[in-house]
Amino acid sequence: MNSLDLQALAGIAVFIGIALPFSSKIRAIRWRVVAVAVALQFAICFLLLRVPPISDALATLNSAVAALSAASITGTSFVFGYLGGGPQPFSVTNPGSLVIFAFQVIPIIILVSALSALLWHWRVLPVIIKSIAWIFETTLGTGGPAGFAVTANVFVGQVEAPLLVRPYIERMSRYELLLLMTAGMSMVAGSMMVVYSSMLASHFDNMLSQLITKSLMSIPAAILFSYLMLPEDSNSSSEVEPGRMYTSTMDAITRGTSDGLQIWLNVIAILIVLIALVALLNMGLAKLPAVAGAPVSLERTAGWAFAPIAWLMGVPWSEALTAGSLLGVKTVLNEFIAYLHLAELGTSSLSARTRLIIIYALCGFANFASMGIQISGIAAMAPSRRADLNELAMRSLLGATLASCMTGAIVGLVAF
Repeated sequence: MNSLDLQALAGIAVFIGIALPFSSKIRAIRWRVVAVAVALQFAICFLLLRVPPISDALATLNSAVAALSAASITGTSFVFGYLGGGPQPFSVTNPGSLVIFAFQVIPIIILVSALSALLWHWRVLPVIIKSIAWIFETTLGTGGPAGFAVTANVFVGQVEAPLLVRPYIERMSRYELLLLMTAGMSMVAGSMMVVYSSMLASHFDNMLSQLITKSLMSIPAAILFSYLMLPEDSNSSSEVEPGRMYTSTMDAITRGTSDGLQIWLNVIAILIVLIALVALLNMGLAKLPAVAGAPVSLERTAGWAFAPIAWLMGVPWSEALTAGSLLGVKTVLNEFIAYLHLAELGTSSLSARTRLIIIYALCGFANFASMGIQISGIAAMAPSRRADLNELAMRSLLGATLASCMTGAIVGLVAF
């Protein structure tokens, strides 16, 4: 065991310790539940990454990313021509400049959204989700609507998952509400996993396998930190039977496409605004005196703040500032911007271990904007719970951030 492994082990203990001051009743914590939740994260990571039959089977999903990307380019090139990836009607001197993000990279969101709706209508996704949820109900006692919605976050987004259990939200316990919010922010939607797999394909082989592993690890991680903060609340334990969301196959395709279009437009809009705001902020910070021979920027400031967290995940101190910067950007802005920065860094700026740890730690919606989205989205489904949602919001953001950091520490221990 090397020093980086010892850092990561210490980090796991520190992340648990950070949650304790926010606990409603520390004495009510059953440490067996904590130990089982941590052990499950190690077990999932080991099984999916280190057991050849399972890891090989999961790796076959990565070919699906290539197929989806190729199919998406076929559609975008038909609609947008060479802007969407079709043949160029002129000679090209700089091929890299022809990769137009809005028209070639992220339109895959629309395709995946339509496919997800189709698989839900055909009852494929509900069966998979209920099967996975059963494992965590058996081991950690988290079942019913909350357990179903938490598991659904592996495939759908942080607002879509609560929609699947909308009739049950009014009578959920505060623990279940916290878990619903924490799980939503500790993972990303399936459509975004495909996008990030394409963006980061050069960083690691089998990127989709890595992101799926991270999302599955995030289920016990979210349960762990929600439990640490509200250990005395019990589950409502109602049985949940997911209803039909679509009336026909064509309805699933059209509505899924429409939902995907909204996500695509939202991603484009938020990227334009956030990147512009960061540029404005950095212009202002550049007026300050230089520090260590370089101008002050949001990225550098985030690096200073989050470097200790990166170090606790098993990142060498020489790389902690860069890794911390990515963590800070993810928390203050969003994971999309952070992944863009990571992709721009290439594979030479960070070691393979650090890159994998950061890929896991960034894979989640834990940021201030998502916290607001969750409050408004879930409150619209259950207006009587708005006060509880507002009260639990900061705990859910902290819990989701700690959950993602813990999965980063664990993958560094297991994969290297």
